[in-house]
Amino acid sequence: MTVRTELPFFDLSPDRNATLPPEARGMARDEVRLLVVEDGLTHARFRELPDRLRPGDLLVVNNSATMSSAVDATMDGEPVVLHFSTWLDDGRWVVEVRTTERTPYPSEGLSAGTVLRLPGATATLRAPWLPGGRRLWSADVTGDVLGLLAAHGRPITYAYVPQRWSAAYYTTVFGRVPGSAEMPSAARPFTERVVLDLITAGVALAPITLHTGVSSPEAGEPPSPERFAVAASTARLVNDTKAAGGRVVAVGTTVTRALETAADPAGLVHASRGWTDLVLGARRPARVVDGLITGWHAPGASHLDLLVAVAGEETVAAAYAAAVDTGYLWHEFGDSALLFGRGPLSGP
Repeated sequence: MTVRTELPFFDLSPDRNATLPPEARGMARDEVRLLVVEDGLTHARFRELPDRLRPGDLLVVNNSATMSSAVDATMDGEPVVLHFSTWLDDGRWVVEVRTTERTPYPSEGLSAGTVLRLPGATATLRAPWLPGGRRLWSADVTGDVLGLLAAHGRPITYAYVPQRWSAAYYTTVFGRVPGSAEMPSAARPFTERVVLDLITAGVALAPITLHTGVSSPEAGEPPSPERFAVAASTARLVNDTKAAGGRVVAVGTTVTRALETAADPAGLVHASRGWTDLVLGARRPARVVDGLITGWHAPGASHLDLLVAVAGEETVAAAYAAAVDTGYLWHEFGDSALLFGRGPLSGP
């Protein structure tokens, strides 16, 4: 199996989409499956994570909390859904227009000056946000956007989740700083029990902040710039862990992106904040992160390049082959993986 992240390298049948939260399937959050790749493949449950790490390892988590970023709107009298991705330094917002069927609105129907009417507010599209793209737009929005989201917003969902679930299902145990358009979902299976078991096992935890934008569903579309902050205390813990021979394990692609942005060419992490447009992959491998906890990403997703940057192409290929063969579930309500790099791979 060869990883080709610019094109789908595996087939994902619809029955592999996690259409319900684990809680609605009669499970606790930490009972989802966990595929561990470290000197072989091991199938486990997420609550066993403390047994798969070592005393002296450091887990770095994202403390960004999810906003209710989807709002019903009308455009020329047509009902649509507006996704609020992130706020810009000039006061505008990055937004995405979606149909009521939750698919991207046809780009030929969007232009500068298009007005969307929201409950008690309007959003006026100004320009495509990213060079060469027409899915994400900068927009002027009247009124208090955060108040609008609190009063009228709901979590962003896609067609593979047919029912609506309240904002409580899109939280993580680490989320404290509102700002993410979509849940940093790698942390969803963590529970207070798992966190306490990790601490008892001698595994340390440290936070970063990275506010996720809307996901990039188009094959080959690069990751969008995102706001992030790495505190001096976290940078110090990462550097001390590496110096002592411990491993730095990122909880999600968001954490990986933030840490690697804050790292210098020698792999030392420094306090840093602002915007990151870092794109990780085989040509820009990870300098800091030794392991990664992640959900399962769809064929063609840009996240797959980041997994390769941390764990290597062979590891990612073996993990995805095993997940496809043994019935793992995909997306934010699905199963998880713990990937370390580049050892000999064999196992059940």
